[in-house]
Amino acid sequence: MRAVWQRVKEAQVVVDEKVVGQIKKGALIFLGVEEGDTEKDLKYIVDKCLNLRLFENEEGKFDRSIIDIHGEILVVSQFTLLGDCRKGRRPSFSRAMEPNEANKFYEKAIAMIKELGIHCQGGVFGAHMEVKLINDGPVTVLLDSKKCF
Repeated sequence: MRAVWQRVKEAQVVVDEKVVGQIKKGALIFLGVEEGDTEKDLKYIVDKCLNLRLFENEEGKFDRSIIDIHGEILVVSQFTLLGDCRKGRRPSFSRAMEPNEANKFYEKAIAMIKELGIHCQGGVFGAHMEVKLINDGPVTVLLDSKKCF
């Protein structure tokens, strides 16, 4: 499972000219589910997304998590994170999980975050989405449950 975590001042997802998800200060997380991912991968990614200390303390040092600042989270499904671009000019997405199964992981990620009392919204799985954000920093990190990077 892969995620791109971005610190934002605000973010929203628009589908068919309608806002379907919107947050204020917090994190925008693009989530890609890989064939063979398990509950263990999901727990790893959610835990990292919630506990990474990428918000500044009073001294300007990264020392606070999304939980510490009472931030919000917007999760957007993005199978293209699993694209393999090493060969040729057209990425292969064969590592991406089948959509129906991937959607279950995506929905469960959002549910796990909400269960912890964090304001969390999402996009529409499989839809063409416009993602609007004000990146804060910018602060962007890549996460991989298999620890490829």
